[in-house]
Amino acid sequence: METPRQLLHSLHIPKVSGVAWQQTQSIMKTKELTKQVRDKVVEKYEAGLGYKKISRALNISLSTIKSIIRKWKEYGTTANLPRGGRPPKLKSRTRRK
Repeated sequence: METPRQLLHSLHIPKVSGVAWQQTQSIMKTKELTKQVRDKVVEKYEAGLGYKKISRALNISLSTIKSIIRKWKEYGTTANLPRGGRPPKLKSRTRRK
């Protein structure tokens, strides 16, 4: 009879390569940060902290910090910006009925 450890080692679990992992991550949706968190990022940036320090302090990825600050500089707000996409077929009034 095999021990649980031996059984685990006998199983073949494929490893996901770096490229496959990145592709999976780009497909998966992520949660939006709250406006309060984005405001905190800008507040720390205005206080003179660098991207890396803000990233570590708030436990948010460096690329997210950069994009929040870039959008803040460009649009002057941390609010969610409107997204593109196909307009709804039904008007909101029709959907409610």
